[in-house]
Parts: sequence; structure tokens; C-alpha cells
Amino acid sequence: MANLFLVPKKILSGQDALENAGPYLQELGGKALIVTDKVMVSTGNVQKLTAILTGNNIGYEVFDGINSEPTTEMVAQGIELYGKANCNFLIAIGGGSPIDAMKAIGAMIVNTGQLADYMGKELKNPPPPLVAIPTTAGTGSEATQFTIISDTKNNVKMLLKGAVLLPSLSIVDPILTVTSPAKVTSATGIDALTHAVEAYTSRKAQPLSDIFAVSACKRIFANLRPAYKNGQDLTARNEMVLAALEAGIAFNNASVTIVHGMSRPIGALFHVPHGLSNAMLLVECLRFAAAGAPARFAELARAVGIADASLAHEAAAEKLIAEIGALCRDLDVPSLEAYGVDRAAFAANLDKMASDALISGSPNNTIRQPSKEDIINIYQKLWQ
Repeated sequence: MANLFLVPKKILSGQDALENAGPYLQELGGKALIVTDKVMVSTGNVQKLTAILTGNNIGYEVFDGINSEPTTEMVAQGIELYGKANCNFLIAIGGGSPIDAMKAIGAMIVNTGQLADYMGKELKNPPPPLVAIPTTAGTGSEATQFTIISDTKNNVKMLLKGAVLLPSLSIVDPILTVTSPAKVTSATGIDALTHAVEAYTSRKAQPLSDIFAVSACKRIFANLRPAYKNGQDLTARNEMVLAALEAGIAFNNASVTIVHGMSRPIGALFHVPHGLSNAMLLVECLRFAAAGAPARFAELARAVGIADASLAHEAAAEKLIAEIGALCRDLDVPSLEAYGVDRAAFAANLDKMASDALISGSPNNTIRQPSKEDIINIYQKLWQ
């Protein structure tokens, strides 16, 4: 069976990657719209970027109106500013939200209609060159053909896709992640782990995606706790940005499964950050999926050194899930209740969340296919 494998056109990685990015940025255009958030401005990360642009005679306009949940309104603002400022390429610096917003802005510069018109369809028109500079180690958006934007009118997180959304250049520099708070390190790190595990256990898994998924899992299990405990640990930070990149490449080609499908409705309705909602769901969703594919989960457990060949598939799979649960506890992942989600409101939205999860398409990639009732049951287990 032949498998298509997609990656960004260029990846510049390692310590001081941003400082060395000037010549590659010059190739892409003369004036950039920088898509970011106010935190990136306050931490000085945007200023690091603009200094590189200025030093290489590249003009820029800063759009710092993105927050943790990029919306259709934010995308519209970015498109308007891009045109007014006469930009000809885009750079996103920040977490997954600015990168996702940049992709959507780029897409709608070259497409007609509304973003919602493209949900469930593949974007085909090439956008202006896209540059992704992640400052967290988790979302993997710097390596994917996907973007997630909130449709505030319908309270839905839209998954939009197309190979044209793969960045022209991804700049992966561990120094930029040092400013990430511990809570962000935790949530984004678990997000990366979710990408890797789901990619490996997806119906769409392929040999090349497996290589990246296993490598990402190994790095995360070894380095996420140290990065969480000491944000200045550059060795751990470097391993984590590589893991996030690898996990992004893995799920870009093998897709995600039930966790992401169920996570998006929680984010859309209760404004729980994406990585955190993944973490809240992870153990229960993987336990459901592993019951239908114990051999595949056991393979991953053995590949990353959590189980040996002597264990039966079911026991090895459960050992992997137990280790993931222990990691979540060590990273202080809160429950829905501890986070402040209203239980009655959550219960009242179970039917909508389950429907939206299935509509997203991600649960269909799970080897054990979930019904709407299965998804509702998993949501309810989060309160037990």
C-alpha cells in the first residue's frame, strides 16, 4: 500500500535557530504580517523576531490580537490588516493559536466566502508563504496541514485542512520556549503526547508516521517532567520542541482520533485550553480505544520501553495508559471540576458535545469505533 507523507517545506531547528533565520525569511517576501498575541510582545519574543527582520531589510506589521481561542472575527481582522499594510507573506510566533490563526488568515486571503464554508473540505488554493515559529512544545501546528478556529456564531471549533497550509518555513528554537509558564509546559507537552499516541494508534497510521510517533513518545516521557520542574533546562526544552515537531509530523500524516474529537467541544463550550482538555480526557479515551486494539497499544508500550515482550497485549497496553496517567498527575493536570467547569452545564451539553465530536471526523480514525453513546459515557466518566 502506498502512503503519502507530508512535511513543511523547510525546517530550521536547534538553539539560536531564530537568529540564523534571516536568509531563509528573505526568500519569502519583503513585508510580513506577524500574527501573535500580547503575551509574546510582553515577553520580548516578538522583538527578537522584528530585530531579525529589520536586520535583513524585511518590513513587517504586527497583529497581536490573537488569544488562546482564535476565532473567525480575529481571522477577519488579520485579513484586513494584511491588505492595508501591503504585506506579501505571514509569520506566526507563539503557541498553536497564533500559528492556527495565521494559517486561516492565509487561506482566506486566497479563497472566497466564509471560513465556515470550508469546514470538512480540503483547501486547495496556495496561500502566501507561511512561517511558523512555535514558542511552546506541544501543538505541532508548525508541522501540520490543519488549523482549528472557533466559529463563535455556532459555538463550534472548526477543523480546516489542506496540504497548502503546511508552512513554507518552520523555525523551531528551544530558547523561545523558556518563557512558557509551568502550566503551559504541562498542557502543551501532554498535547504533544496525545498527538504521538493517537497517530500511532490511528487507523491511518503508516510506517513513516510510526517512526516519528515513537521517537516523540520517547522524548516526552524522558523530558516533559524535567521541563515542567525547571523551565530553564535547555536540554529538556530542546528535546521537547523536537518531540512536539515529531508528533506534529506524525499526526499530520496519520491523523488524530477520539481524544481530539472529544476535546474540541469542551474547548468551544467551556473555554478549556486545547492541550488541557486533551489531558483531562486522555486516560479514559485511551482506555476505551485500547480495548479494541490492545496489540497496537502494546506495541507502542514496548517500543518506548514501558513494557517488555513477556507481557500480554492487554497488560502492556494498560501499563502504557497507567504511565500516561502518572505523567498527568505529576504535571498537576486538573479535573474538569477543579478547573471550574460547571457540572450541570456540562451535563446539559452532553448531546451537543457528542454530536460535535463525531462531526469533527477524528473519532472515526479510532480503531475501536465509538458510538454517540460511547462518547457520552466517556464524558460522564470525567466526573467520577
